[in-house]
Amino acid sequence: MKIFTLDTTLRDGTQGEAVSFSVDDKLLVAQKLDELGIDYIEGGWPGSNPKDKEFFTRAGELELKHAKLTAFGSTRFAKNRVDEDRNVQALIAAHTPVVSIFGKSWDLHTQRALGVTEEENLCLISETVKCLKDHGKEVVYDAEHFFDGYLSNPAFALRTLEAAQAAGADVLCLCDTNGGTLTGKLVEIVAEVRKRFDGVLGIHTHNDSGVAVANAVAAVEAGATHVQGCLNGYGERCGNANLASIIANLELKLGHTTVGPEKLAGLAAAARFIAELANLPLPNDQPFVGHSAFAHKGGIHVSAVLKDSATYEHVRPESVGNRQRVLVSDLSGRGNILYKLKQHGLADRLTEDARRELLERIKQMEYEGYELEAAEGTFELLVREALHPGLHFFNVESYEVATRSSGGDGSRSTANVIVKARDGLHTATAAGHGPFHALHVCLRKCLATVYPQIANVRLTDYKVRVLEPRKGTAARVRVLIEWSDHRKSWSTVGVSDNVIEASWNALVDAVRLELMRLSESDESIEKAVEDYCWGV
Repeated sequence: MKIFTLDTTLRDGTQGEAVSFSVDDKLLVAQKLDELGIDYIEGGWPGSNPKDKEFFTRAGELELKHAKLTAFGSTRFAKNRVDEDRNVQALIAAHTPVVSIFGKSWDLHTQRALGVTEEENLCLISETVKCLKDHGKEVVYDAEHFFDGYLSNPAFALRTLEAAQAAGADVLCLCDTNGGTLTGKLVEIVAEVRKRFDGVLGIHTHNDSGVAVANAVAAVEAGATHVQGCLNGYGERCGNANLASIIANLELKLGHTTVGPEKLAGLAAAARFIAELANLPLPNDQPFVGHSAFAHKGGIHVSAVLKDSATYEHVRPESVGNRQRVLVSDLSGRGNILYKLKQHGLADRLTEDARRELLERIKQMEYEGYELEAAEGTFELLVREALHPGLHFFNVESYEVATRSSGGDGSRSTANVIVKARDGLHTATAAGHGPFHALHVCLRKCLATVYPQIANVRLTDYKVRVLEPRKGTAARVRVLIEWSDHRKSWSTVGVSDNVIEASWNALVDAVRLELMRLSESDESIEKAVEDYCWGV
């Protein structure tokens, strides 16, 4: 069965704490949602703020191939005629094919918030829906607080739906606005509404009780064919239902069609794209699309997954555009090592004894505070060192760095590094924006003539984690650095009670790894290594 999807990331999602999109961001998100195959994209409330007004003004820049852009607003104000209501007129002026409006379904709200009678509330709903239909709009009616309203006064809540449908609403969407309805009760109510109303029935859930996705999926099983939510679950308070999880469950578990199998493979990419524009990290443990959704760490799990991935994976990662990952840590078994070797194309190049030694070395490093599951570059370096134990590109003879502060002029860092390479010693002194930058500049200078290829290696992320908080400023730290050479990215890790030393070790490992990779295809590096090894 076809289940229609409405994504409200650009409207309800932006009401979440720390979620903010520029107009340009909103246009990019809308384009991505269209590419994913979302049916309706709720772009915002054109009558409420300048940003949303500009978004709908610029919506003509979008080249939507599938989705219908939707403007959101409320029923007319009680004191206004519908044809004079600025909110309603702004919805019409947004020039979207679809308009989504909300009305009150809970008598508590009509009495306390609006101060109107039941009959007056029904007029607000019916007149607004009819006005929008008269202007050729497809209308989605959001019955705000429907489940709380039904539990309080079911006859009143149902009459609001009748008013919307009689006026021509195309979709009746039941909203769990406070997010407090549990799944069993929600299913009872949706089933009852389904008996009484034909046409398209929708569901809009919030996650305040932690069951938003379950509620949305259960509502579909009870007869809803229109589902609303936000990709990544953004939204006010605890967020809206995560549309990524809903889509994946409906497609892969229940056999419904939302975006279709082909588009479903772009789900993880779309979730990450929107997270990047929101400038928020995508939770690693987010179902289906998170970095850890198909990650395996325990040795027993990994051994089974290598034989048959279904042993510990409920769906194929590729079906949602994600990938299987095997983590390497102190919990690893030989299966983890074998998997990672296969991943890097090195499986046949280490003997079983060498693999065992590598595993023991990894476990010892993890004990010392290294975190190799997040630093695959360091793991790859360990493997390559095991493959070529005599391979040395350079040795660090010494390094020192000093930072001096002089009054209000800020601080200045200067470093000195001595490196031994194939043609002797190289010394460099450099100033930098901080001690680590100064050391990085020095290392580049020392190796520039021998290995000019490392000029492409650049830092893209830097994280420091305190490992022994009880020791205060004397604690050991773990430094995780992400690097790129414009072709691929990798992370290296360093551990020390000196943050500069930990950073330096991660830097040196990053350069060594890049040189090892390049040596497989770059004859000049291979010759440099041969000359150096001969000299040693």
